[in-house]
Amino acid sequence: MTSSTAAVDVRPATPADRPTVERLWLMFRHDLSEFRDGGQLPNPDGTFRSERVGAAFDDGDGDWVPYLFVSGEHPVGFAFVRAVGAPTRVLNSFFVVRGARRGGVGLRAVREVVARHPGAWEVAFQDGNPGAVAFWRRVGEELAPGEWGEERRPVPERADLPPDVWISFRYGKAVEV
Repeated sequence: MTSSTAAVDVRPATPADRPTVERLWLMFRHDLSEFRDGGQLPNPDGTFRSERVGAAFDDGDGDWVPYLFVSGEHPVGFAFVRAVGAPTRVLNSFFVVRGARRGGVGLRAVREVVARHPGAWEVAFQDGNPGAVAFWRRVGEELAPGEWGEERRPVPERADLPPDVWISFRYGKAVEV
């Protein structure tokens, strides 16, 4: 799967996809658990906090859109977009399984997701996650060459955590309303 020719289908996730996305979410949170000070352990039942999954699938306002990435018959990742109707969309969560990384799947998936919602975008990640740092800076440069920005922002209500890194960029042409 690490071939740069690996195909990926990016599509809005349906309610029927939710169990698949929930399992991918566990992998995502497991990957992220090492990048917070002191690590983050699972809940007593082996899960991780998952309110974003609920928000993405249960949003009655249409402000969130979940996406599923599939290669052949294999799920390889997901993305949650929030603030779809706002002037700046937020790529709230983005994940590609390890077996599909380093072959262009992530870049193709993020390009397709943001192309579906043209305009201004923001993405947060942690400085302590070197893979994310390299990936998101590459995304900024690939999607908005020389016209993307980066800043550090405190994590709301968590002064004990290092600030998140946010990149911002514009992609495609936003429709003026």
